[in-house]
Amino acid sequence: MSGPQPFVADLQELHRRAREHMEEGALEDADRGVTALKLLNDALAISVVRVQRYTSHYLSVKGPHREAVKQEFGPHARQEQEHALRLAERLRQLGGWPDFKPEGLRSLDPSPPFDVQDRWDWIREELEAEELTLQIYRELLLYFADRDPVTRQLLEDLLSNEEAHARDLEARLRDSRPRPGSAPSDPAPDPTGSNAGRPRRPSA
Repeated sequence: MSGPQPFVADLQELHRRAREHMEEGALEDADRGVTALKLLNDALAISVVRVQRYTSHYLSVKGPHREAVKQEFGPHARQEQEHALRLAERLRQLGGWPDFKPEGLRSLDPSPPFDVQDRWDWIREELEAEELTLQIYRELLLYFADRDPVTRQLLEDLLSNEEAHARDLEARLRDSRPRPGSAPSDPAPDPTGSNAGRPRRPSA
């Protein structure tokens, strides 16, 4: 079984980095100001990765489901860009500097055109990425809860936006399931990402 796509793998790596920085910040002799800046840059890196992915796919997507993907990725790219700007502004307010070029992330490399042959594949990957983002934001909120009310409010706003997008993606998958007595034109999507439960195509 192949590993996660670069986009999801990068979010997993950013989750690992954020946890490492939170563990460092929990030490008694840790400089909490430095830790806060590291964590905000971790959150900024998430938005940077997502802006790059959504913008790239919006501009280069091809295949039979091109327009559906563009309608999803365009607004989300703009939303993530707003998130990045708000996080960068908070970093400057705290005396830090936003890092718009996080190192070691494969999804930031130039990629070929995005060809969508299965319209559910990109929704499943997008939902997996959304769930990772939600998990990271929730853990950051726990860290900032009693330390920085302004940053806490910012993260709560971003989390609310991400939760709304996750609900939208879940609804897309749920509504795609065939109603009783109906025959869908496409196989019903499997949120787990496996092919179990999909009808087999007749052999040639």
